[in-house]
Amino acid sequence: MDPRTAAQRFADTWQHGWTHHDADSIIALYADDAEHTSMPFRPPHRGRGAIADYIRWSFAGETDPHVTFATPIVDGDHAAIEFRVHAHDNGTPVTLAGCVFAAFDTHGLAVRTRDYWHTTEGHQ
Repeated sequence: MDPRTAAQRFADTWQHGWTHHDADSIIALYADDAEHTSMPFRPPHRGRGAIADYIRWSFAGETDPHVTFATPIVDGDHAAIEFRVHAHDNGTPVTLAGCVFAAFDTHGLAVRTRDYWHTTEGHQ
């Protein structure tokens, strides 16, 4: 799969999947042996199962998310994609803003991803 197509599919699926807490659709974007790092100093999640656990944990306590992903910036088989989420975390309104960096295999599956993000209370 063309990396631009893979990156746009990744952004669109994450936007829809996060909005609807559809972890399965998001997990299908990752290769079986993919590695995901959420924040630079956390240990990586290795393998689709560990990534699935992380995604489901991330959705716990979050309600009414409004999610937007920007158009991916693609170079070779890598993409950078900004995102913003307005939601409630255990009843408190929060805004999360960040960027995901992704590398794709020839089938369009993510093989390495890493996020940088920040949250603040309230909807910014």
